[in-house]
Amino acid sequence: MKYKHFYFFALLIFISLSIKAQQNQQSDSEKPYNIVIKGGHVIDPKNNINTLMDVAIKNGKIVLIAKNIDASKGIQVVSANGMYVTPGLIDIHVHFFWGHDGDAYMNAPASLPADGFTFPAGVTTVVDAGSPGWKTFELYKKQTIQGSQTRVLAFLNIVGQGMAGGKYENDINEMDSQKAAEMAKKYPHDIVGFKLAHFNGRTWVPTDRLMEAGRLANLPVIVDFGGATPFLPLDSLFNVKFRPGDIYTHAFGGNGSTSPNGRESIVDVTTNKVKPYVIKAQNRGIKFDVGFGGSSFLFNQGTPAIKSGFYPNSISTDLHTGSMNNAMKNMPNIMSLFMAMGMDLQSVIKASTWNPAQQIKRPELGNLSIGADADIAIFTVRNGNFGYYARDGKIAGKQRLETEMTIRAGKIVYNLNAIAEPNILPNPPRQRPANATPRPASN
Repeated sequence: MKYKHFYFFALLIFISLSIKAQQNQQSDSEKPYNIVIKGGHVIDPKNNINTLMDVAIKNGKIVLIAKNIDASKGIQVVSANGMYVTPGLIDIHVHFFWGHDGDAYMNAPASLPADGFTFPAGVTTVVDAGSPGWKTFELYKKQTIQGSQTRVLAFLNIVGQGMAGGKYENDINEMDSQKAAEMAKKYPHDIVGFKLAHFNGRTWVPTDRLMEAGRLANLPVIVDFGGATPFLPLDSLFNVKFRPGDIYTHAFGGNGSTSPNGRESIVDVTTNKVKPYVIKAQNRGIKFDVGFGGSSFLFNQGTPAIKSGFYPNSISTDLHTGSMNNAMKNMPNIMSLFMAMGMDLQSVIKASTWNPAQQIKRPELGNLSIGADADIAIFTVRNGNFGYYARDGKIAGKQRLETEMTIRAGKIVYNLNAIAEPNILPNPPRQRPANATPRPASN
């Protein structure tokens, strides 16, 4: 008998809590904002915002940026005092064709699953730099794009198989401009350009086929030169082959020497100055991307370039299993490294948000405009003694960016230090269907 009383009172408590939860849920639904971010320093290069502002989010969109937004009007309130609020980062050089059936970066373990390596870094949009080709893109779309919360776009490899190793990447017969362009036209929401990478040989044929695909689909191209003896001159690539808007990645890499072999570098190591034709190319609209990678950055290129005011148009990681466990690590680390070389925070944020959005012709991304998708990153700038390294040495830095929170399409997807209140929204109470069979009473 006492057990019946126990279950009766337990039922009453359950009903009471359910009613209260429903009331709270109804009250929350009446609030004008899903999330209010309070007290952060907003940096939004597109809209020339660089000051303390609050940000309000509703239904996955940014609906208000103002000096003081009433916190009580938000279902969740994020305390960003002392932090920087920016558009979600855009990394235009990653390798996310993760799988176990392929080689190199095509459906292979050297690539990574997107969501585990984007949100902790403040990244909300990535562009895969050529892992899939026109033969493998539809598998990539099913496997990576459709399986990720991260917004995943792609530079389609001019090689049909994509980055499936040297056997394919050095086979000119695998490079088909027409078929690559046709695939890009079939998936215009996913494919933002074309990629050439890793070809070793002194011929312009692969570049010419890449450029033809770009012309046929009216999309930019991105080039990662392989090696040649002697090297193919970058002046010809930038100022003869390239159109304004085309992208050179691993911009601060190359042989870093006076050698005529391998891959030419953009800084003359005898004078420590950016070569004049490189400055000419950037001035006429050629884009220079970092693509840091495992060994694709040299301080003897980056440091004199930054000190002279030659900044990258876009900061990117070349993220894969090798680079993330090497000097590169992630986007905030590379952004911090460029700050240590002399770039200011605002320029670093611009090269990681608004600039890459324009390079891939997606001006709706990389900004905090009213009506834009609420893709937001929140960072702390830590002060201290930090070290950054590359294959030719290391430098010291006094600041390091650390991701506090990432919001993707209005949803908190990463929260390092529980800076939201409530930190986790309660699930709505589970409702039993009206025609559900009653549970048997317990004795």
